[in-house]
Amino acid sequence: MMNKKVVLASRPQGEPTLQNFRFEESEIPEVKDGQVLLQTLFLSLDPYMRGRMNDTKSYVPPFKVGEELGGGTVAKVIASKNSKFTQGDVVSAFTGWQTHAISSGEGLQKLDASQAPLSTSLGVLGMPGLTAYTGLLTIGQPKTGETVVVAAATGPVGSAVGQISKIKGARAIGIAGGPEKCRALKDEFGFDVALDHRSSSFAAELKEACPKGIDVYFENVGGKVWEAVLPLLNNFARVPVCGLVSQYNASAPPSGPDQLPNVMFHILSRRLTLRGFIVSDFQDQLPQFHKDMTAWIQEGRMKYKEDFVDGLARAPEAFIGMLKGKNFGKLIVRL
Repeated sequence: MMNKKVVLASRPQGEPTLQNFRFEESEIPEVKDGQVLLQTLFLSLDPYMRGRMNDTKSYVPPFKVGEELGGGTVAKVIASKNSKFTQGDVVSAFTGWQTHAISSGEGLQKLDASQAPLSTSLGVLGMPGLTAYTGLLTIGQPKTGETVVVAAATGPVGSAVGQISKIKGARAIGIAGGPEKCRALKDEFGFDVALDHRSSSFAAELKEACPKGIDVYFENVGGKVWEAVLPLLNNFARVPVCGLVSQYNASAPPSGPDQLPNVMFHILSRRLTLRGFIVSDFQDQLPQFHKDMTAWIQEGRMKYKEDFVDGLARAPEAFIGMLKGKNFGKLIVRL
């Protein structure tokens, strides 16, 4: 049996291209005592992966050139010499961009398809959902009647942020790209206001939508969206900094004047709280997250959207498109 995988062929310079990826095959080694053989069912594609393609120091080591790319997966146990797992078990794992993997069993979590679709463990009930839940509630701390703004709002993190804000009694304003996504923000996810960042009058529209200012801004994007949000932040506003997708493909510093002095002035004068975070900071909240999120889904208070592409061969193209905002919902490769 052969394992098919996608490896990092070279580090991107700016936007990734298909030439930065390479497909390889290798023989699957024999399963040893204590190990299981996994067959990948679903692979998660996430924006953070772009940062790991750079050879820079960060919160996790970069991907190595010539090795398969990492990522969250849902996988089926097809052979086991580990007493904790039997053939046929389905687990969440972190086995990356490949069709098969050998695992010691460490970090695997059994999944129950009768409780929720298996793919949700990569989205609303997985890392993106936990990111939204912990970042918003621990750092953002929305209160009844406050205004919460979230960028990339139709993505798996942003859509959950908006809906949790509503559950907590806040007013939710979502920012997305294009009329279809903006329609979904209101009709499917229940946001109070949906704004298209592609609009030529976006900054003015955001100001009009926030007559009482912004109390919480959940940052996923950076760039011109942040520039429009900053003047509208209220005293003591909170900004969970989750992602900066507009900057991930940058190969040089931005042109124009240095904005840091202006940002620092606003932070000081308005007593703003900006806190970057990584979801692993809040692993202790995982049990409560699962309890709350599962209940909200069952009660119909939490909607989610998944965007499937079929086949590992389509993963590089789908990943490149995701960084340009072409996906609509949680992007998942179905193997």
